[in-house]
Amino acid sequence: MIDPALDEAKQAAREKVWALLERHDAVLSEAHGHIPNFVGKEAAADRLAEVTARRAATVIKANPDKAQLPVRVRALQEQKLLYVAVPRLATLQPFYLLDPADLPEPPEVAATSDGARGIALTIGVETMRAVDLIICGSVAVNHAGVRVGKGAGYSDIEVALLAESGLIGQATTIVTTVHQLQVVDEELPETEHDFSVDLIVTPHEVIECGPPRRPSGIVLAHLDQQRAEKIPILRRILEERLQGTEL
Repeated sequence: MIDPALDEAKQAAREKVWALLERHDAVLSEAHGHIPNFVGKEAAADRLAEVTARRAATVIKANPDKAQLPVRVRALQEQKLLYVAVPRLATLQPFYLLDPADLPEPPEVAATSDGARGIALTIGVETMRAVDLIICGSVAVNHAGVRVGKGAGYSDIEVALLAESGLIGQATTIVTTVHQLQVVDEELPETEHDFSVDLIVTPHEVIECGPPRRPSGIVLAHLDQQRAEKIPILRRILEERLQGTEL
């Protein structure tokens, strides 16, 4: 189980950044409870597009939040295969497949959550290609690459699923795009199941972080079982591992 003090420390970091963004009118909608839809997200996407790892990537996995919509649109415009997490991992096959060679809608529509839901196939890790680049949203992130999400844990689960399936490794670049106010100087709490980012991209700069830290897979001991059972792919993993224990 996770130390409650760590959860409290993460929540305190979130609250601080959410309040800061709202106080400075740096978000386009309510920040609290969300990955901030920050002012300057298009400029951050433009800056990310010039990063070597991003330019070289042919297969990208991204989060579905509004803050990273310009990043997803550009990926499709540049003919990159895009996997987008199904919001809340609500289906047994938890990723949308967006292939720029076979889109019935323009990238500006296909890359939205509603657009992807309407046109994209959902797929599981067993049929996915190796991922070159992961783009994630964050609430707070520091210069060491430690990030804090909105608290639901979906990004950590997604990365763990990909790692466990051999679709990413230490060489896979993980990037977050954020407002400058989301980059904090203080230490942030992290656990065994958390991943770090290699690069932070803001509208104004690219920040290189420390050595990558990745989970090797799903850490069952860190999952709230009641919550995990509401996520289809985790429920299946829990059942499979329980059966394996009984054999």
